[in-house]
Amino acid sequence: MESYSYAAPSSVSEAVTLLAGNASEGRQTQILAGGTDVLVQMRASEHSPRTLLDIKALAETNRLEVGPDGIYIGSAVPSAVINENAELQVALPGLLEAADLIGSTQIQGRATICGNLCNASPAGDSIPAMIAAGAVCDIATADGSKELLVEDFVTGVGQNALQVGEFLLGLKLPMPRPETKDAYLRFTPRTEMDIAVAGVGVSLTVIDGICIAARVAIGAVAPTARLVPDAAKALEGTDLNEQVLAAAGEACKAAASPISDKRGTAEYRKKVVAVLCRRAIALAHQRIQGA
Repeated sequence: MESYSYAAPSSVSEAVTLLAGNASEGRQTQILAGGTDVLVQMRASEHSPRTLLDIKALAETNRLEVGPDGIYIGSAVPSAVINENAELQVALPGLLEAADLIGSTQIQGRATICGNLCNASPAGDSIPAMIAAGAVCDIATADGSKELLVEDFVTGVGQNALQVGEFLLGLKLPMPRPETKDAYLRFTPRTEMDIAVAGVGVSLTVIDGICIAARVAIGAVAPTARLVPDAAKALEGTDLNEQVLAAAGEACKAAASPISDKRGTAEYRKKVVAVLCRRAIALAHQRIQGA
C-alpha cells in the first residue's frame, strides 16, 4: 500500500491550512468523511503518497438543520441520519429516496450524500435528486466560504469543481413550500445494490391544479448529472396531463448522451430515462395531492 498519513483538524480553518500546505509540498490530500469510497480507493489506487484529512469531528460538517428558512446538511452527516429525520421525510422525500439507495443499511451508517456528490460518479443516485431540490454547495475556502450550484459542482467523471485548499462543508437547500414535492426514481438490472442504468429527480410546485414551477434532473445517462430546463418548460403552466408528461420525457431523452455498456445500450438508456421522467413527475404530483 502507498504511504499515507492521517490528520484530524479541530477547525475548518485548520483543515483549509492543512490542505493548502500539503498542496504547496506536492502532497495529495483526500478528505475523509464517511470514507466508504475513499477506503476502497486506497486499496485499488496507484497514486503518490497522500494525507487522509478526517473532517468527521468538525461541528460544521456535522450540522443538520431543518427550518422555515432552509435546510442544511453537513458533509459528515451520514445517510442513515437524514433518512430517519422526520422533518426531511416530509420536506424532501425524493432526496431521501435517493440517499436510501446508496449502499446497504450498514454502509448508510457511514456514507454521506456529500461524499456521493464529491465522488462524482455519473450514476451517483443522490446527485439528480439534489439538483431537482435546488441544492447549493457550501464550500470552505482560504477566504472563508463560497457557494456553487450542485449542477455546476461535478465537472466530469470522477471530477469536481473543488480547487486547491477547498473542501465541501455541506449542502444548503430551500425549504419546500407545502405545494412542492420531489421524487427520485432509477432503473437497475437488479432490484438492490446495483448501479443505475438511468435515474431521474423531479421537484414540482402545483397550485390549484397547475404546475407553476418544476425542476427535472437526469443521472447515469451522461458524464455528469444534468438539469433539464426543457423538461421543466414542458411542465410549467400545465395541469400535468399525459401529453405534458410525454413531452417532458422526450426532453429528458434529448438531453441524455449515454454510453453503451454491459448494463444497457445508449438507445435503451434514453428510452428508460424518458419513462422514469414520466413516472417521477407522476409520483411527485401524487405527493402534492396527498395520494
